[in-house]
Amino acid sequence: MKCIGPSYLGISLYISHVLAEQPSAPQPVAAPMRPLPWAQLNFLQTTDTHGWHAGHLQEPQYSADWGDYISFATRIRELADERDVDVLLIDTGDRIEGNGLYDASNPKGKYTYDIFREQKIDVITPGNHELYQRDAADREYNQTVPNFKGNYIASNLDYVLPATGERVPMAQRFRKFTTKNQKIKVLAFGFLFDFSGNANNTVVQKVEDTIKEKWFQDAIREKVDLFVVAGHVTLPGTEYRALFKAIRSQNWNTPIQFFGGHSHIRDFYKYDSTAYGIQSGRYMETIGWMSIEGIKIKSENNPEELKPRASMSFQRRYIDNNLFGYHYHTGLNETTFPTEHGKNVSKFITEGRKALNLDNSYGCAPKDLWLNRAPYPSNDSILTWLESEVLPDIIVHPERKDIPTLALTNSGALRFDIFKGAFTIDTTYIISPFVSEFQYIKDVPYKSASNVLKLINNAGQVLQHSNLELSQLAPAEQISIQNDRIASSTPQVMHILGDAQSPLLPVSDSPSLIPGYTTKDAGGDDGDDTLHEPISFYRVPNAIQSALSIPTDKDPETVDLVFIDFIQPWVLAALAYSGSLYNTSQVENYRPETLTALMSGWIKKNWGQDC
Repeated sequence: MKCIGPSYLGISLYISHVLAEQPSAPQPVAAPMRPLPWAQLNFLQTTDTHGWHAGHLQEPQYSADWGDYISFATRIRELADERDVDVLLIDTGDRIEGNGLYDASNPKGKYTYDIFREQKIDVITPGNHELYQRDAADREYNQTVPNFKGNYIASNLDYVLPATGERVPMAQRFRKFTTKNQKIKVLAFGFLFDFSGNANNTVVQKVEDTIKEKWFQDAIREKVDLFVVAGHVTLPGTEYRALFKAIRSQNWNTPIQFFGGHSHIRDFYKYDSTAYGIQSGRYMETIGWMSIEGIKIKSENNPEELKPRASMSFQRRYIDNNLFGYHYHTGLNETTFPTEHGKNVSKFITEGRKALNLDNSYGCAPKDLWLNRAPYPSNDSILTWLESEVLPDIIVHPERKDIPTLALTNSGALRFDIFKGAFTIDTTYIISPFVSEFQYIKDVPYKSASNVLKLINNAGQVLQHSNLELSQLAPAEQISIQNDRIASSTPQVMHILGDAQSPLLPVSDSPSLIPGYTTKDAGGDDGDDTLHEPISFYRVPNAIQSALSIPTDKDPETVDLVFIDFIQPWVLAALAYSGSLYNTSQVENYRPETLTALMSGWIKKNWGQDC
């Protein structure tokens, strides 16, 4: 690896010959980089990986796999030991559902649980996706918890033992430990947001109730140097604000480090001058880096004795998950960077993908289709494609094919973009990993049925009276991103370090930037480790609808109202508000196949194999 250009504002240009571990992964692209801000205590965070442990096989900037991350963490720990500082690894849940490596196997996760366990993680917590299905919750209790025994924390989650019906903690409620080099005393919690969609073999206790329990009140009175609150919770969420207030009630100046998740974004949040939070994106695109300086300093008289420091600093970096960045941050190359452990895990991932036949192509996508990077409706929107081309073809009941029908699905049923080129078995689960099937209510008055979509998309307050959160229906990113973000066409500039009168270096003078994250958060706009060309984000509706066999000259009296099973509670609430009362006993199965299977069948039929 060699430096080929100037360094400015901590930004360097490097060129390195790198090889992605997965055979079908694209090579990462050289880009301007920002270094990691090291401190006394440093963290690496993953969250919402959703089975993407092979990395992104169509996006070079996120092409490193879990084996590469294992090598990276090992090398970072080695650097920490050289500097006599500490590094801790955090994961805040949603490790499953969203990629063929997890979803295509039987049982699900046949490979991913063994892959994930190979990383040494210091604090790991559950997410909501671990709890939707009974079998997934069983695997979490029987596999993930023992795989990370002593480090898995479930502060507000219980598991129901199948043999006895006894309710027990999913894992320990908190963890207290001392760091290796700086001897910092840490007390860590692991929380899940106030989730209510879990299977009945788990119990999620509201955070506000957990705070009142004796064990928690005792824990926040412990004399420690740092509180860590890791969890599957958005950083500004009411749950974290309540936890911050509770800890501060007993520790007015003890530093608190929060780690968030769930909304799939890069984020940094300030609670007060000694309490900050970081959230590290989604889908193995991002490895979060957090550094804290000033928790303690060594006494001049006694190097082994630590004492508090008056001022503190909290800094973050969002690391693009690729080998180019991993080499840059460790100062290593394709020969010196990988560890045998990491290479073995990468090999196991390759073998798992091969066994599941994930690269088998169903067809060739004729163009890119975007979930949030193109407006809806538009020709480049994956939701427009689903609504106008796919649903009208797959929503067919052999006995009711000529009956006027309205078919709905929530936009969150689709999880990612489609890239031009091969649409594989893996792509199918990336786009739609869920086991959801279509249900219907027959002969619904058209006036009421036609009102359902409007209510789901525009009448949030009406449906929230039924204790239904509309945020569960749309892509998770929209929990935190409340408005469209349109990428500017103005060229980016990079400020040269030094005098305020120094000239600016246009991006055109450096390597072409590939599209990616250009994060703006509470810390400013310098959090990303890699400079990118900005991309747009367009919010999409909670649900979309296709109309089939509807007369053009007049409205029908009744229709079959078809919908994906996940949105049944919202559909029934919207019908009730519209004056048509139905209950679950009147809901029937429409087709036995999942949306995933129906969509892959449509692609086999309609997209050719010539890429």
